[in-house]
Amino acid sequence: MKSPLVQGAFFYSFFKEHSLLPYFQTKNPLNMKVLQKILLFNVAVLLTLSTMLSAQQVDMELLKSIEPRNIGPAGMSGRITAIDVVESNHDIMYAGSASGGIWKSVSGGVAWEPIFDEYGVASIGAIDIYQASPDIVWVGTGEGNPRNSQSSGAGVYRSLDGGRSFEFMGLEGVRNVHRIIVHPTDPNTVWVGGQGDAWADSEHRGVYKTTDGGKTWDKVLYINSRTGVGDMVMDPSNPNKILVNMWEFRRWPWFFKSGGEGSGMYMTLDGGETWNEITDEDGMPEGELGRMGIAFSSSKPNIVYAIVESSANAIYRSEDGGFTWEQRQTVKDDPDVGNRPFYYFEIYVDPFNENRVYSIYTYLSVSEDGAKSFESLYPYYNWVHPDHHAFWMSSSNPGFIVEGNDGGLNISHDGGKTWRFAENIPVGQYYHVNVDMEIPYNVYGGMQDNGSWEGPAYVWRDGGIRNAYWDELFFGDGFDVMMDPSDSRYLYAMSQQGNVGRVDRETGSARFVKPTHPDGENLRFNWNAAINFDPFDSETIYFGSQYVHKSTDRGESWTIISPDLTTNDTTKQMQHESGGLTMDATGAENFTTILAIEPSPVEENVIWVGTDDGNIQVTTDGGDNWSNTASNLKGIPEGSYVAQVKASAFNAGEAVAVINNYRRGDWTPYVVHTSNYGKKWTNIVEGKSLEGYALSFVQDLVEPNLMFVGTEFGLYFTIDGGDNWTRWTNGYPTVSTYDMVIHPREHDLVIGTFGRSFWVLDDIRPLRELAAEGVNELEKAIKAFDSPDAYLANWRQAMGTRFAADAMYSGDNRPRGAMITYSVNKELSQKSEKSDAPAASGRSWGRRGSDEEKVKVAIFDESGENIRNFEVTPDHNGVNRMQWGLERKGMERPSRRAARPNMPEPRGGDVLPGTYKVVMSYAGSKDSTMVTVHYDPRIEITMEALEATAALEDAAGALGAELAKAVSSLVTAESILKVNKGLMDADPRSAEELKVVRDTHKATQESLDALYAHIFGSNDDERQGIVRNPEVTVMSRLYGAGRYLGNDIDGPGATEENLLRLAREAVSEAMEKIDAFLNQEWPTYEAAVREANLSPFKSLTGEDK
Repeated sequence: MKSPLVQGAFFYSFFKEHSLLPYFQTKNPLNMKVLQKILLFNVAVLLTLSTMLSAQQVDMELLKSIEPRNIGPAGMSGRITAIDVVESNHDIMYAGSASGGIWKSVSGGVAWEPIFDEYGVASIGAIDIYQASPDIVWVGTGEGNPRNSQSSGAGVYRSLDGGRSFEFMGLEGVRNVHRIIVHPTDPNTVWVGGQGDAWADSEHRGVYKTTDGGKTWDKVLYINSRTGVGDMVMDPSNPNKILVNMWEFRRWPWFFKSGGEGSGMYMTLDGGETWNEITDEDGMPEGELGRMGIAFSSSKPNIVYAIVESSANAIYRSEDGGFTWEQRQTVKDDPDVGNRPFYYFEIYVDPFNENRVYSIYTYLSVSEDGAKSFESLYPYYNWVHPDHHAFWMSSSNPGFIVEGNDGGLNISHDGGKTWRFAENIPVGQYYHVNVDMEIPYNVYGGMQDNGSWEGPAYVWRDGGIRNAYWDELFFGDGFDVMMDPSDSRYLYAMSQQGNVGRVDRETGSARFVKPTHPDGENLRFNWNAAINFDPFDSETIYFGSQYVHKSTDRGESWTIISPDLTTNDTTKQMQHESGGLTMDATGAENFTTILAIEPSPVEENVIWVGTDDGNIQVTTDGGDNWSNTASNLKGIPEGSYVAQVKASAFNAGEAVAVINNYRRGDWTPYVVHTSNYGKKWTNIVEGKSLEGYALSFVQDLVEPNLMFVGTEFGLYFTIDGGDNWTRWTNGYPTVSTYDMVIHPREHDLVIGTFGRSFWVLDDIRPLRELAAEGVNELEKAIKAFDSPDAYLANWRQAMGTRFAADAMYSGDNRPRGAMITYSVNKELSQKSEKSDAPAASGRSWGRRGSDEEKVKVAIFDESGENIRNFEVTPDHNGVNRMQWGLERKGMERPSRRAARPNMPEPRGGDVLPGTYKVVMSYAGSKDSTMVTVHYDPRIEITMEALEATAALEDAAGALGAELAKAVSSLVTAESILKVNKGLMDADPRSAEELKVVRDTHKATQESLDALYAHIFGSNDDERQGIVRNPEVTVMSRLYGAGRYLGNDIDGPGATEENLLRLAREAVSEAMEKIDAFLNQEWPTYEAAVREANLSPFKSLTGEDK
């Protein structure tokens, strides 16, 4: 796809270059005929050339140094769906998340690391360790909690090395694996409980079995195309006996139904070869059934429990191993039994007490009387997050529990009386992301079941980006957060079903401003409703129900500016009847609603709207008239979900819409483009090998050819306007990439993921330049890219906890200093080195080969003065990144050690604010970039004060350099004394013969030691422990002023001037002493050595010469 702006710029340049523009500036028919002939011959060629020049694949190996930062947060984690622990070593734990991959701890839950980032999917439904050999781990992908935001997987994986690597083992079409069981004595025999795709009828569901380690699979239990596995458990005393809940469940975008004739409980006694259904004749409830949770007692396997969804949800108990059942308690009579079976309906029996039963649902509850009664373990708020999905209990350590919920993972060692939250698993599920213009800027967004939050993109603190730096803005399921562009103190934060508040960031107070209809008409708000600002009026807000609402007074009042822009299909407005056997009308299934509102930033009164039922509407007159462009969406299934509409920042009438249809079983990515107000739409990702349905899109704010698309399985980008797409794999996991924004000042791509929290790809301008100039830029020996502004910031220690150890989350922070991005072509470096090699022997004592060549960096201030030089070794062929610490060239400092050869240039003090030129040299070529340096914006300081401080630093540095030069003579003298001492000790002459030179040597050494002690302090204190020399030395004087200059915002004063005076006096005195030593004592010593005729040569014949 080429935008009109891109095409127009190309042809304008061509016509201008070939002097054809005058033909456009006249109506002369002859000229027009000439032009037509030229065009007939050349337009096709031009179009071909344009396509060839812009069609560019990108080798990600050449971009290896550009990696996004995961900034968190993890304090509100995300949905944990599967847990298993090595029974022989409880330090080894695995946790699977709904859309954030697998995390492993080898420290009993103290530290956690992701181990599944590079594989095809991120949604985890089941984990089972082969306990006899715990390096064998089986994983089923696709969570088994089929709410409206459920993520899907793509089959089964196996690790043979404790999660270091995984191998795909098939069953990709199952989509959602809720249970997996490995035979306790045979790791090649595995049962998989396939729940299947909740959004479509499919035969890829049921119970699968392999006996050859996953090479082949047999479907051993199948009911129908809507019935998958709700639960599956094995008798701990008999691996051939398995109980399975087959659960009929189906979702539509506007409704879901749990239960049906396909549901039931099934038992096998031969490992799945044959199955028997347990029915109402065996004690199960009559009529249609739904989801079940089943649990054996490990201590008494004949005791089995089942919580059963039916017309009257209840918990049952069997005392004969599951053949017959008795109802113990109903949900109606005891709500602590459990609720919301479609989302969670699981029970677990304490391995040491067959009468202690845990139920996990919205809350955690426990029964001590064999499921006759239940009691909640904790209150709802501010303790352990509700909505529980995963539960593990140790069979060897009573009371040891690990559980997972919508907010993360918790560990208990006392049976659930107390819990420790794992605050370092960042698997937050964000629906939206936004940024502000503060310095450092903040990131905003709302996540599934965890509210809306703000936190920093980077901090000027040590210790990374901590959870404590994030503030919750609005509770509930969090959605979009929009800064008020007219007053940054305020923002708008949203929870489900259009509940929106105007939030005061300073106090936290929120004014509820959800639109209402003036006539009381029922408004339909999507679970994830639409909000936006008018780019031409910072006080105007738009909000979406089935209508577009407009407010010009910050939400205090609203005006409807559109008709119903949805299909208003009443047959799909069934959210109040949703749930099936158990009603669940929460609003998550609200349908025929507006999902996206997007005013054009280049043409006032143009507004785009996308709906959940397939409409893309546009107005060009501020809402007076609307045009539905849905009929122009060729190749897109009617009624698909229009997740985003992004108006072009370059051209009026141009937009991109992100459409997905996975809610009807279609995983094709649809990202469609129009340049004529929707009269024609083109899918710019069709046939481009993007994996997963499309979720988000953003176009660069400067270079239209640079675009990004987020899918369910990752991030893609193009540098040629959509002709070619490349998956971003460097440092970015497989994850649902839900929303993106480019920061307009700092050029960062900020990503909201649905499963791995927020990510920041710092400074995308290298990609922008490749999009503008082509990937051939990377073939240059060296290429310097535009650099972001840098700040002389005053860094602080981390807030709250300085020494964080391993259990505290620390998001990836931006490094200090100025980030310099450059690329090198190491092949050219190799050619250069080979051509310089000596022809005769082929051997060179210099550096050879690309691995050893360094990039030489020279930095110049605005006057052209060279203020810093250093070298860096490129990590990779292609693009690299380094940090310049914003320091000036330093001066040599006094030292008792001899300087090593080829020492790098010493580092000096900070540069002054200003613009600096960075010149980089490599393989005989040069390139440069500019860096603008600012002082910390939080501090008011004058340039005069900074210049005065720098001048004093330079003065102190010059004193040090003067002294260093003199001290270097002392270092040389010391080395000579050491050599001569060895010669004297080895000399065969008598003590009397060497007395003069020995006495002179001793006196000279003592004088040198005294000089060293005067300058550096004595080093002959042999006492152990911490000793301190109270003597004032030249060095203490020399560096005395330096400590006072740090963060001196007023410039040096009387104290610093006096300390500099004392330093001058001390250096002057030391120089006099050094001069006296070198000009008086040393000649005497030199004469004595010559007179003694000390020589390293000895007789080899035994005779003295």
